[in-house]
Amino acid sequence: MVLKAAVSVTSLPSLPLRRRFLHSTPSSRSAARRLARVSAAMATAVQQAVVVGGGRVGRALLAMGSPGADVLVGRGEKVPEDAPGPILVCTRNDDLDAVLENTPKSRWRGTCPHNSSPSSVFLWSSSPCAGGRLDLLVFFQNGMLDPWFESKGLVDANQVLAYFAVSKLGEPPVDGITDTNPEGLTAAFGTWAPAVAARLQNGGLTCKVLEKEAFQKQMLEKLIWISAFMLVGARHPGATVGVVEKDYRCEVASLMAELASAATAERGLTFDEGIEERLCAYSRAVAHFPTAFKWRNGWFYSLTEKALAAGKPDPCPLHTAWLKEIKVI
Repeated sequence: MVLKAAVSVTSLPSLPLRRRFLHSTPSSRSAARRLARVSAAMATAVQQAVVVGGGRVGRALLAMGSPGADVLVGRGEKVPEDAPGPILVCTRNDDLDAVLENTPKSRWRGTCPHNSSPSSVFLWSSSPCAGGRLDLLVFFQNGMLDPWFESKGLVDANQVLAYFAVSKLGEPPVDGITDTNPEGLTAAFGTWAPAVAARLQNGGLTCKVLEKEAFQKQMLEKLIWISAFMLVGARHPGATVGVVEKDYRCEVASLMAELASAATAERGLTFDEGIEERLCAYSRAVAHFPTAFKWRNGWFYSLTEKALAAGKPDPCPLHTAWLKEIKVI
């Protein structure tokens, strides 16, 4: 089943505000000049792209590109055959099938502009120039999309974990920076990861370029976060993310530990130390967000169903019990 995308937010002073902070002394004025040079470098050419989805995130990505260079494709519209660059998919998860239907298969992959040989076909590299052809679709959705990718022949698709959010259409995005991850949490994976990172940095946001294993771990951590916090919030109607972190920490910590253990067993990976504190720190950064429960927990419940069908114990008994408590199973 398809999982819903999460919304993520935390605050970072705008570049103009940070420059004002730096103008108080001669040394700080020098720092401000350095920052201005860095900002100017960040504002260099951004790869042209098709942006699918005219919502808050899609419009923000459009604003990060060169004026007039990108193509915006709205709900139900076709992706042009001759549009430039990668295709940045910023729709809800339940719109993804429609996005593929409206994208010509010839645009699912395209020829690298820096390599004219069409014979070298690849699914992932750290650079778009590592082969003759490359995946053009870049998915900004959260959650466990691997089964859907496999069903569409898009194994190792380009993905972005967007730990930033736009509160209203047209407002600038705010970055996902926490007290445990001051370097930022947004991450990109795949052939177009460097180009996506450059676009986000041009908009004043942070973005890490990760290889597959590191990206998978971070993707699963975010899935654990939203699955646990939204479910605990559903048990306590009206609780915000911050209330869950502060008042129901034991509940959410127990659930996160259970889900992390299940993910570790299923994927054969090991999360970095401090997962609870990282996810709680992120929750403090988005403390005002509501905990409206939607079906984002499908992958974890599928592990339960698989285990029970094989006559094995439920790997997520607390998760299952609370899903039953709120009457979604």
